[in-house]
Amino acid sequence: MTKTKGVYVGKIEQDEKGNYFCGPYLLDFKTVHVGKFKIGDEVNLKSVIANPSDASLAKYEKKSRDFSLVKDNPDPKDPK
Repeated sequence: MTKTKGVYVGKIEQDEKGNYFCGPYLLDFKTVHVGKFKIGDEVNLKSVIANPSDASLAKYEKKSRDFSLVKDNPDPKDPK
């Protein structure tokens, strides 16, 4: 999707193996699954690390544990 504010902004999706991802980035499963997130939410990835999982490394080189809903990050230029 778009690169703004953080590392990447995009929507949460889920692949055929149950992995949550946003664009080319794997998302931390527990953060999405037990957090306030759902598939289709637009999130702002604040940082990424190398993916430590051998099971998903071929598909996702980078992983994010530090992300939030875009609506939780209001644009300071937006008067709303």
